[in-house]
Amino acid sequence: MTSVWGSEPLPRVAAPLREQATDRVRAAILDLRLRPGERLIERELTENLGVSRATVREVIRQLAAEGLVTVVPQRGAEVTSLSASDAADIYEMRASLEALAVRRFVQRADDEQVRALREAVDGIARSAEGDGDHLGAKDRFYEVLMEGSASGPLQQTLAGLQARVRLLRATSLSAPGRPARAAEELRAVVDAIEARDADAAAEACVTHIRHAAKTATAQLTG
Repeated sequence: MTSVWGSEPLPRVAAPLREQATDRVRAAILDLRLRPGERLIERELTENLGVSRATVREVIRQLAAEGLVTVVPQRGAEVTSLSASDAADIYEMRASLEALAVRRFVQRADDEQVRALREAVDGIARSAEGDGDHLGAKDRFYEVLMEGSASGPLQQTLAGLQARVRLLRATSLSAPGRPARAAEELRAVVDAIEARDADAAAEACVTHIRHAAKTATAQLTG
């Protein structure tokens, strides 16, 4: 289990132990160290995380609320397995919502936020070449995008999808060559944003998501 959870015990720092444990299990799921369908056994989680069973149950409840864990009657908790149909629905929702976020960004973001988005996509490109955390770099891109869109309703709606979107992102980016292609697709989004062309930026965003959907669906059905 060391390869999944790491060799260090959870540190006793300011963040509540439950929050630390949740972060560690979430990261193991999103990094695909815990695979879809894999059971989460309370005893093993207690031993490997060094927390109580009550804390483990709270962790499972939180991750189930996020859609990353499914509790199956007579079987217990397991990492959620998204079907190709589930993925198609999530990507379709993403395409509509993120295209709107891009339009709002073009309309509302200031020049500094546009520069920050360019820096974020440059970080994605570097990580695609093996220099850094690609998922983390993409998280930064979307963080800047949502901040610049200045839309509370959009942020709240996308937040409800975030965990499952990130799980699908990890799935699609595990395909050979996909990180580099994703970086180029997002460069096209930023190019259009810098030109303040909302239609072109939204179209490039939808193109990126459709390519990601095709890759992830192939991974899920392969």
